[in-house]
Amino acid sequence: MGQEKVKKELLFGKKNYIFLIVALAVIALGFILMIGGGSKDPNVFNPEIFSFRRIRLAPTIVLLGFAIAIYAILTSPKNNK
Repeated sequence: MGQEKVKKELLFGKKNYIFLIVALAVIALGFILMIGGGSKDPNVFNPEIFSFRRIRLAPTIVLLGFAIAIYAILTSPKNNK
């Protein structure tokens, strides 16, 4: 009996993995934009927490990152056989 070489195929293609890495970077950027705006003294209110960057921009960037990740998962890899 001859031994057959089993070629292991990855679940996704190279393009899919690139999109997933980009998606993770975009999501991380969104969360980085959300941080800050707090106050050192709990008795002092800092209105910077309600800035455009934290309320609108950062969540939009996070959602964009999730959309890129969904696209990366749903895109079928091209089989070059």
